[in-house]
Amino acid sequence: MAPAAIHQPTLLGVAPPGPNPTASRERLALDGTSWVEIVRDWWAGCDVLLAELIEHVPWRQGRRRMWDRMVDDPRLSHWCRRGEPEPHTALALMRNRLVGWYDRPLRPPGLNYYRDGRDSVAWHADRELRDLDDTLVAIVTFGARRPFLIRPAGGGPSTDLAPGSGDLLVMGGAAQRDWEHAVPKTSRPGPRVSVSWRWTSGSARVHGGDHPWLATSSARTSSRAASNR
Repeated sequence: MAPAAIHQPTLLGVAPPGPNPTASRERLALDGTSWVEIVRDWWAGCDVLLAELIEHVPWRQGRRRMWDRMVDDPRLSHWCRRGEPEPHTALALMRNRLVGWYDRPLRPPGLNYYRDGRDSVAWHADRELRDLDDTLVAIVTFGARRPFLIRPAGGGPSTDLAPGSGDLLVMGGAAQRDWEHAVPKTSRPGPRVSVSWRWTSGSARVHGGDHPWLATSSARTSSRAASNR
């Protein structure tokens, strides 16, 4: 694996890993049925956990169809299967805390590793959730602060939530149906790992644990165009 860019740790980031009792929740209503909640400095010690996740998680680079060709994902990923333990005990503690907060059973986590500012993910909504009106996607960031943009599905003004190391970002309601998000390329180097857990009230088909769970805007547009022919 190629060496990652260097991340400058923070005092909270190198503290003993665990929940930060002083963290506060802030909710942003995107529209009448969609919302985003962000908790800054939700978990301490995430810079320490970043190094352990980078070293020990069995990362792989996936491939996906983009229009008429297969392309490499511009990041590394690992998707836990049902019954498989989280790759770090801290992630199990985070999941249990999220279940307690939101009173929702969460699926096994997916992990994404952005090695430097060149790794990114295009505008997308999570594929399994994009047609449902009541979902939950909880994302914890480890490492470098990166832009995290969210906009109405199909285009429009975007908002940058910019989660940093230890921040929790939760998208809820119809946010996967009516909104899209992206992590664009940036000139600011530094590795970033995101860990996400999902819940849905609907009956979307669940694929294997290593499924990428997203549909890019271009793929979504192509799919809709094909269905209208």
